Amino acid sequence: MRVIVLGGDGYLGWALTLRLIARGYEVVAVDNLYTRRAVEECGSTSALPILNTVERAKAIKEIFDGNYKFYMADVTDYHELYKIIEESKPDAIVHFAEQRSAPYSMRSARHAAYTMYNNIVSTINLIYAVKEIDKNIHIVKMGTLGEYGTPNFDIPESAFVDAHINDKKDSIIVPKFANSWYHWSKVHDTNNLIFANKLWGITVTDIMQGPVYGSRTKDIRDERLFTRLDFDETWGTVLNRFCVEAVLGLPLTVYGRGGQTRGFLSLEDSVEALARLIEHPPETGGYRVVNQFTQAYSINELAKIVSNAAAKLGIEVKADHIENPRVEKEEHYYNPERKVLPSLGLSKPSVDIEDAVYEIIRDLSNYKERLEAYKEVIMPKVRWR
Repeated sequence: MRVIVLGGDGYLGWALTLRLIARGYEVVAVDNLYTRRAVEECGSTSALPILNTVERAKAIKEIFDGNYKFYMADVTDYHELYKIIEESKPDAIVHFAEQRSAPYSMRSARHAAYTMYNNIVSTINLIYAVKEIDKNIHIVKMGTLGEYGTPNFDIPESAFVDAHINDKKDSIIVPKFANSWYHWSKVHDTNNLIFANKLWGITVTDIMQGPVYGSRTKDIRDERLFTRLDFDETWGTVLNRFCVEAVLGLPLTVYGRGGQTRGFLSLEDSVEALARLIEHPPETGGYRVVNQFTQAYSINELAKIVSNAAAKLGIEVKADHIENPRVEKEEHYYNPERKVLPSLGLSKPSVDIEDAVYEIIRDLSNYKERLEAYKEVIMPKVRWR
């Protein structure tokens, strides 16, 4: 099987590339390296050192003897994307090539506009290229559970829901109320994919994923294979940020009361779920929604988990409740439905979350000196209001 991974240099993109290569797939990775530049713009870096694209390709060849090709390209350039797809003739295309940070999208008008343009245009370009080249190519699109916000209803694992309005009943797209320009761009992506599926029968898996944590997968068995791990207030997901704070002996920065609840999963479980979704596509012409997470936790619960894991390494950590820079509910109902992944044999986390956090802190401890230089990027500066 041949798979194109758009955004193949990123946290998830690189880790998925390794998983597919390890399974004998041919992988074509595409990236314009924007995340590397944008993280530098924010004064930060990857907590774990990562190789450049040429060295990464050499590592894949030496360690896996894998069939891997990398294109430096911007998927908002339609003709460039079209040419890559036409030449590669993939069975599936995984779309990670989007600006992925909510805080980054809230920094300024320029950052909000970039997020909207990059994310929406890249998805439109992908839709049209697949339509013109081969409508049987399976589009695997990375969305986010954040599209829904925190509704007071169970989040269904489907595109549509029955609605009763003024004594009339109809099927409508599941209501969404995103919480940042980034999340709204993902909502627009979903609507565009639903429309493309209705119009042209393009085969789509639309993944609503929760925040991912972790420094390794079973494929990352050599430092040359490290994927990036961000920890600053703009790019770092909460659990990875907490782990860096633990290593540096800093208080865990809990935003507000800490009752915010989300569905989390490890990097290992994320890439394994993605691989299985590629291997088990929906029927040709189908549109499938997947709520991708393994367990739901509040931020307070995560802080306790990090504190317990750090204690096993002799590190004492305490939580510090700071003013919430975001506009969000700090206590709420949260219950997304999960059916697709359990049907593929992924009903439980592959590893206990405290064990996974222990592994992250242990890995990061080897780079404590590297992290010391970036302490100032952890505290939130981007404000929603």
